[in-house]
Amino acid sequence: MHELQPELTRRKQQGLYRHRRIIQSAQGRHTLIDGQRVLSFCSNDYLGLAAHPDIKQAGIDALDRYGSGSGSAHLVNGHSQLHHDCELMLAEFTGRDRALLFSTGYMANLAPGSALVGRNDSIFQDKLNHASLIDAAQLSAARLQRYQHNDLTQLNRLLEQSRTRKPQARRLIMADAVFSMDGDQADARGLAAIAQNTQSWLMLDDAHGFGVLGETGAGLCEQHNLGQQEVPILMATLGKAVGVSGAFIAGSEALIETLIQSARSYIYTTAFSPFIAAAVMRSIQIIRQQGWRREKLFELIDYFKQQVEARLECALMTSETPIQPIIIGDNHRALALSEQLFAEGLHVTAIRPPTVPRGTSRLRITLSAAHEKQDIDQLVGTLSRLLAK
Repeated sequence: MHELQPELTRRKQQGLYRHRRIIQSAQGRHTLIDGQRVLSFCSNDYLGLAAHPDIKQAGIDALDRYGSGSGSAHLVNGHSQLHHDCELMLAEFTGRDRALLFSTGYMANLAPGSALVGRNDSIFQDKLNHASLIDAAQLSAARLQRYQHNDLTQLNRLLEQSRTRKPQARRLIMADAVFSMDGDQADARGLAAIAQNTQSWLMLDDAHGFGVLGETGAGLCEQHNLGQQEVPILMATLGKAVGVSGAFIAGSEALIETLIQSARSYIYTTAFSPFIAAAVMRSIQIIRQQGWRREKLFELIDYFKQQVEARLECALMTSETPIQPIIIGDNHRALALSEQLFAEGLHVTAIRPPTVPRGTSRLRITLSAAHEKQDIDQLVGTLSRLLAK
C-alpha cells in the first residue's frame, strides 16, 4: 500500500503527524510515560477518580462475581443486573426517566442519528461540535446544517427556514455542552428556548460537564436547572470526570425505548463488562458525596488563570472549565513546545488541525482536582521561559 506514503509524508511536513505515547502507570497527577515520570496536564480525569481505590475495589468485586466479559450484546445475553442498576442510578442522578448505557461516547452520539431522524428530516449543529456528533449527522439520512459557534440567531433562522420548507419534518439540534477544544459552554438556556419555540428536539453532549458542573456534579443541565422537558436528549461520558469508561443517554421512557429498538450503535455491539458498571456506580456515589473535589478543581482553575495573566504574555480563551487552551497558531511551534515541556517533565498535548481550525494549533491544558497549586506554578513558570525563547 505504498500509495498511502505520500500523504503520511505530507502530514509530517505540515506538522500534523500524530504519535502515540505509551503510558505505563495508572492515570493520575503524575504518570509514567515512555519510561519518564511526568506531571500530567492533558488528562480528562477532572476529579482525580481514575485510580481511586474504592472505585477499583468495586470493579474487582464485580469481576469476581460476573467475570471479565459481558458475553454478548445487551439485547441478546449481555445486560447484567449491574448494567441495569447503573442505568437506574444515572437516570436518577440526571433527573431523567431512564438512561441507556453505551460502550463509548462516540457510539452514544451516533445513536440518535440512526434512530430518531430520517431522509426528510434535518439536524442542526454548532460548527465546533465534537467529531462524533458530526459523524452522527453524516451517517444519518437527515440533512445536516451547521451554524457558527454559539450563534443562536443564525440557528433560529435556519430552523425557521426549515419549518417553512418542511413543516412536518423532524428537527434535531445537537450541540456540545462544553466544547472539548475551547472549554467554553453552550448557551443551554438559549438552545432550550429556541428548540421549544421551533418544535425541535435538543440533544446536549455533556461529556466534559458531567461530574464537574452543577451543584452535585450532574452537569450543565443541573447548573442551569434544565430538565427533561427542556433538554429531552442528554448524553454524557463515563471516562472523563467519572474516571471509568463508557457513556449513556438519558431521557424519557419513549426516547430510551426508541433507542433500544432502533439505534444501531446500541443493538449491534457487545455490552461493556459488568465490572465497568460497578465501578461507574461507585464513582457516582463519590461524586455526589465529595463536593470538595469540584470546589478544589474550580479553585485551581481560578488560580491557573490568575498565574497566566500575571506571568505569560498570552491570552486565555473564555473558558471557565478545566479545559484551558493556550493558542500557539503554528503547527510546528505547538508541537515543539509540547515536546520541550515533556522533556522537562510536563505532559501537555499539542492539538492541531483538523481537530481545531487551521491557524489555531494550541496547547490544550486540562486541570484536575488531583493537582496542587505548586503544579500550576511549575507549569506556568516553564511555559513562561519556553515562550520567551
